[in-house]
Amino acid sequence: MSHTTLRRVLPGFAVSSVGDGMAVVAVSWLAIELAPAADRGIWVALAAAAYTLSGAAGALLLGRFLRHRRPARLAGWDAALRAGALGAIPVLHVFGVLGIQGYVALLAVSSVLHSWGQAGIHTLIARLLPERDHLAGNAVLSGVGSIATVVGPPLATLLIVFGGPATVLAVDATTFLVLALTFLLAVPKDGVPEPDEDPASRTAGFAVIRRVPALSGLLSLSFVFFFLFGPVYVALPLHVSDDLGASAGVLAAFYTAFGIGAVLGSVLTGFLGGWRLWPTTVGIVIGFGILVLPMGLGAPTAVSVVSFGFAGLLWPPYSSLSTTLFQRSAPGAVLPQALAASSAVRVLSVPLGTALGGPLVAGLGAVGALRLSGGAIVLVGVAAAAALALRTVGARQEPSGGAGEIAREAAAEEGKDRQARP
Repeated sequence: MSHTTLRRVLPGFAVSSVGDGMAVVAVSWLAIELAPAADRGIWVALAAAAYTLSGAAGALLLGRFLRHRRPARLAGWDAALRAGALGAIPVLHVFGVLGIQGYVALLAVSSVLHSWGQAGIHTLIARLLPERDHLAGNAVLSGVGSIATVVGPPLATLLIVFGGPATVLAVDATTFLVLALTFLLAVPKDGVPEPDEDPASRTAGFAVIRRVPALSGLLSLSFVFFFLFGPVYVALPLHVSDDLGASAGVLAAFYTAFGIGAVLGSVLTGFLGGWRLWPTTVGIVIGFGILVLPMGLGAPTAVSVVSFGFAGLLWPPYSSLSTTLFQRSAPGAVLPQALAASSAVRVLSVPLGTALGGPLVAGLGAVGALRLSGGAIVLVGVAAAAALALRTVGARQEPSGGAGEIAREAAAEEGKDRQARP
């Protein structure tokens, strides 16, 4: 709050986050209304995936045009595109010409620049704050988003009751317009320090990640973790509407509980600066999977809601810690590319898992898909913990070469990357 530029950005970011918290409920609920009854699972999966999937393609294909742009401009362009594409949905719906295919297409268009927008926001944090404050800055952004997740779903429920889910998306589009104006007008061009020019290619971000084993290993774990969580976005709405026969308010209760947990998790994140990254992230993955399981084991709705809320407690620490590692390890000149590459992989993983949710729900039912998702996350976390233990033992037993040499090389790479930053 004491930094002038960031103080201008936070209000717009907060407003947009509330809109996104509302869209969590509205995107799937409008898909349920528009899709044919026989294929609702598939179309809900496609709608949820389309809302994020094209962001990965944008990160890979648009690097040539966007890698040298200012971070505030990247974030502003992403918000402007989302405002336009999402705003078209309620307009077409009012005139009665919005079909499920057009709806999915507009959701896909809205997310084309999302990886670059996220990279722009976190690059601002990295360039405006000293390194010691990166984790705190990331935690603030995560906390704002988490608070919005608490506020957004109940607001969405009210709007759905009185105006339908398309009205929620109209409000969401307006909040993105506010965010676009914030980044494009409120951030002065000379307010963000720029590193020296770097002739890096559009694949430079992936090259940086490959050079540092800690980054590539973390990104691999993140991909699998988010991929296995993806089916929840399909199974949970259908579980609420079909298995429980409940309204959008119950779905909002799940997401609100998750948001409350995430707010608390964002506060706790600020105290994790001295924790070791790998044991923390692996423990988060295992705990998260355990907390998802009650929804797939037939637990009472109240128990499932509370458990999902505790899962939300673990989400911000994982996201903030992994983002901080990228900010500290990647050279400043290619930081936007590295963050965009990381965001692309993560953005790709969730919708791929979401797309898988359609066939899983069709074959196993919503409860079965939730059970499989939670159980698989636990198994991946246990496997990662075993690999981490073996690597630690190997590093102790091999002071030269082998795992010990790999560990030293990783540390050396991270040290070089830090020195390379302006």
